[in-house]
Amino acid sequence: MSIEEAVELIEYGDLKALGQMALTRKKELHPEGVTTFVVDRNINYTNVCWVDCKFCAFYRHEKNDDAYILSFDEIDRKIEELLEIGGTQILFQGGVHPKLEIEWYEELVAHIHGTYPQVTIHGFSAIEIDYIAKRSNITISEVLQRLHAKGLSSIPGAGAEILSDRVRDIIAPKKLDKDTWLEVHRQAHRLGIRSTATMMFGTVETDREIVEHWDLLRGLQDETGGFRAFIMWSFQSANTQLKDEIPQIDKQSSNRYLRLLSVARLFLDNIPNIQSSWVTQGSYIGQLALLYGANDLGSTMMEENVVSAAGAANRMNQEEMIRLIRDIGELPAKRNTAYEILERF
Repeated sequence: MSIEEAVELIEYGDLKALGQMALTRKKELHPEGVTTFVVDRNINYTNVCWVDCKFCAFYRHEKNDDAYILSFDEIDRKIEELLEIGGTQILFQGGVHPKLEIEWYEELVAHIHGTYPQVTIHGFSAIEIDYIAKRSNITISEVLQRLHAKGLSSIPGAGAEILSDRVRDIIAPKKLDKDTWLEVHRQAHRLGIRSTATMMFGTVETDREIVEHWDLLRGLQDETGGFRAFIMWSFQSANTQLKDEIPQIDKQSSNRYLRLLSVARLFLDNIPNIQSSWVTQGSYIGQLALLYGANDLGSTMMEENVVSAAGAANRMNQEEMIRLIRDIGELPAKRNTAYEILERF
């Protein structure tokens, strides 16, 4: 599918027809009719960040009263609570702390991996990795190699937002550019570290910039094959500087989300898995996304701090996920980070 064809589908395609096309493509990729989910916990090890993204309501500066860095003991307690409910993964990321260097991250990853070897560490976004390299005067590749050696399994796609430098200069002018985001993932894939790809829509981007974002992901996937999944969510505006600066930014509709999701499933022909973003859309649109191309319901998300700080307060447990999946006639299964099935229901 070309960029022009995808833009035309977004702007003029019939929503139900798009859903049927995406569902057909999903069934070609996943003919067994299984919808997966993962039991994990988001652990934000620090909320201190110097990047000051205008769309973020989570970050604090180092001198703020509510700024924090979690202790190893606090992190251990969070992981133990996750293990008690059968969790297998931690999504581990934080603000971009201005003073933490590679040795601190190595010690942290080694501690978690050594204490809880059964837990997959899916952690550190591209901007964190890029800044650790700059702060520690080493290469991106060396950061990845050293953290991988200590137990880092894979990296999330956070920080992509829209891979357009025009958009990024408006919503997060201090953040790494699109080429650096892509390069971090390229380097990770070359080292055998798999990752996910993401997109946050609903700020100042055009439809064409959305599709160009997908095209960059598809191109890198053709090159490396390192993306396991694509996750897309809508901008949550509460308590953000961006909403104050551009008050006409509207909350994205469910129609818009499903429209983009279905075209993404058609366009991203080489990325096997697409997650439903029930965290921003709610459980029922999250369920409907499974009929618009998504084959994974994402995470039960025992803890989530970043999106909730911007006003999204959706919650879901394993039992509800199983029920929602069964309700559309698919087979629920718990997976791990590598999309290997651990348990069927």
